Amino acid sequence: MRITNEEKVFFPERGLTKGDLARYYLEVAEHALPHLRRRLFHMVRYPNGVEGEFFHQKRVPAKHPPYVEEFFVQFPSGHSTVFAVLDSKSALAWVTNLGCIELHTWHSRVPEIEKPDYLLIDLDPTVDGQWPYVRGIAAVVHDVLDELGLASYPKTSGATGMHVMAPIKPELEFPHVRRFAKALAEEVERRVGDQDVATTTWRVADRRGVFVDFGQNSRDKTIATAYSVRPTPDARVSAPLRWDEVAEVDPAAFTIETMSERIAQVGDLTGGMWRHKTSLASRFERLGLEVTTSKRRRQKRK
Repeated sequence: MRITNEEKVFFPERGLTKGDLARYYLEVAEHALPHLRRRLFHMVRYPNGVEGEFFHQKRVPAKHPPYVEEFFVQFPSGHSTVFAVLDSKSALAWVTNLGCIELHTWHSRVPEIEKPDYLLIDLDPTVDGQWPYVRGIAAVVHDVLDELGLASYPKTSGATGMHVMAPIKPELEFPHVRRFAKALAEEVERRVGDQDVATTTWRVADRRGVFVDFGQNSRDKTIATAYSVRPTPDARVSAPLRWDEVAEVDPAAFTIETMSERIAQVGDLTGGMWRHKTSLASRFERLGLEVTTSKRRRQKRK
C-alpha cells in the first residue's frame, strides 16, 4: 500500500505529516488490529489534516482493494450502507491514506453486529477543568465493575475524557447492554453522591458534573479505539492505562511521538483483553434488572 502525499502536513503545531501518521499506525498495528478486526469501520476523513475540513463516510468507496472487506447493514430508517472491515496492516494503511486520522468502530463484530462484545462507560467532562473528577470517577467505575466480576480496561479517550471498557460475551443485543450500562452508571453516580462531580443527567443543559455516559452502548455508535490518534493539535492518542496510574495520568503525555516509547516500557496493556469476555446475563439481578429477550435481526454479508 503506497501512501500518497506523504509530506502533507497533518498536524501543523507539531510539524507531523501524513507519512508520520501512517508510520505510527504501522508501528502499532500489532496492538491496534485486535480492536479493529471484524468490526464495522466508520470513516472520518481529514484530507488536509486537523486544521482542514473533515467529513464522515460510512459507505466504503466503490473502488477499494481486495484486502478491505465489506459488510452490508440495514438501518431501522430503511436506509442501508456497506461498511469497510479492516483486518490487516494493508487495510489500516489504506484508510490512513484516505485521511482517516481516527479509528472509529462499532462495539460489535461481524457477522453478529447486533451483539456488542464490550460494555463501555465514557467519562465525558461537561466543562473545562474536570479532569481530576474524571480520574476519581474512573476509580469508582472500576470498583463497581470489579464487584460485578467484570474485567475492566481504562484508556484515555485521546480528547477530554476517559473510556472504561469491559469485554463481554456477544450474547445480548445492544438495548439490553445499554440498560445494564445505565444501571451501572447510576450506581456510580449514587456512590459519588455529588451532581457537581458525576452525573447521568441526559439533557446537556442540565449537567454540571462529568457525564457518566452509558448511551454509547447503542447500535451504530462508535468510539475511537485503543491506539487511535485523535484530531488534536498535538496528535494525541487514545492510550490504554494500568489502573494504578489512572489517579495521576495526564492525557497529553500520549501522542504519536511518545507512544512507541510508552509501549516499549509497559507493553500492550490490552493484550489478551478479548480472552476475558464475561457473560452479562447472570449479572442483571445484581443491578436490580431483569433480562428480556428480543427477536434477532439478521444481516447479510456481501
